[in-house]
Amino acid sequence: MWARNVMFWAIMGGKARACDLALVLAVDVSGSVDRDEYRIQMDGLAAGLRDGIVAEALVDAQAMVTLVQWTGSSRQQQTLPWARMSNFAAVDSFAAQIAQDARVWRNYSTAIGEALTVGRTLLADMAHCKRRVIDLSGDGVSNEGTEPPRVHSALNADGITANALAIETDETDLTAYFFENVITGDGAFVETATGFEDYPEAIRRKLQRETRKATAQNTAPMRPIPTSFE
Repeated sequence: MWARNVMFWAIMGGKARACDLALVLAVDVSGSVDRDEYRIQMDGLAAGLRDGIVAEALVDAQAMVTLVQWTGSSRQQQTLPWARMSNFAAVDSFAAQIAQDARVWRNYSTAIGEALTVGRTLLADMAHCKRRVIDLSGDGVSNEGTEPPRVHSALNADGITANALAIETDETDLTAYFFENVITGDGAFVETATGFEDYPEAIRRKLQRETRKATAQNTAPMRPIPTSFE
C-alpha cells in the first residue's frame, strides 16, 4: 500500500500533497459517561468519519487525525497516534481503530481546560498543516483543573480552532456554556446532541462542517451523502 501511494504521488507531481487539516478528536470519558454511552460515542465517531462527505474532505485535505480520551485533571491520553488520511482505506482503518479503542478511565471529573491544553500540545507537531482544529465533545461543564477560557489566548496565538459538541443530558444549558467558555478561534462553533442517542448524527454533522475548508459557513451539503466512499 505504501509503495503504491508513493508511486501515485510521483506520477501526480513528484511529491505528496501538503496537509490542509490537523484534527484532534477529544472524547469525554468522565464518570458521567457510562459503558453504553462510551460505546455510542466511539461507534458514532467511527461512523462519522466513514460518512462519504467527511471521508472525501479528509482525503482531499490529506488530513492528519488523532484520538484523545479525556476526563479529570492529569487524565488525558492520546490513545491513537497521528495518522494521515491519505486515501479512503486510511480513513476506514482509522475509524475501525476508534471503534475498537479501549476505554482508559471511568470514574473521574471533567477537566475541559486540560483537554484543550493536551490538544494544543499535540498540534504543536502539526505546524505544517494549514488548519489545526480540536474537536472536543462532552456531557458536562468543566469542574476541575484549568478553566477553559484561560487556555484560549494560547490557542489563539497558535492559530488553533477549538470546536465543541455539547451532549445535553441533565444540563440543558450546556450548549450555551460551551459557546461562552470552550470554543475559540477562526470559525469556531458548537454542535448539540440532545442526549447520547443523538450523538452519532450530531458528530456526523459536526465533522461535515469542520472538515470543510471554511468552518464558519453553516450551509447544507450541496450533494447527497454517499452510502460508501470506496
